[in-house]
Amino acid sequence: MSTMNNTARPEAAFVLLVLQATFWVGAGMSAFPFVLGGEVFMAGLGVASLLLAAAACALAVGVVRRRRRARRWALVLEWACLAGSLLILVLPIGANRGPVSILTNVVLPLTLILLLRGKDMRRQFGIAASPAQ
Repeated sequence: MSTMNNTARPEAAFVLLVLQATFWVGAGMSAFPFVLGGEVFMAGLGVASLLLAAAACALAVGVVRRRRRARRWALVLEWACLAGSLLILVLPIGANRGPVSILTNVVLPLTLILLLRGKDMRRQFGIAASPAQ
């Protein structure tokens, strides 16, 4: 039996990335009714959310196919999401600080970061370990 496929962490990351993308699709679609009410800038935010969701879906497919670049870009995306979410939680701008917000904005990206890091995941994606000194 091959030792290459002994973990399901890429598949779990795929599911969580698609789940995160559905949240962004929901946010993007909910911005468009405000455009009808006169807030034209919400169209740009809605389109940006939908593009982010499409990128997350593409990264999810890349991660499940064990593409190195997809893993790298997914980590970059999740670190950016985590940093932005923590910044929003710290700043006194009236952001929602409830349990659902914490789960979707902090716990989900942190879980994805933890799933995609480590020696086993680098091996899964064919990244050679650095030589020991």
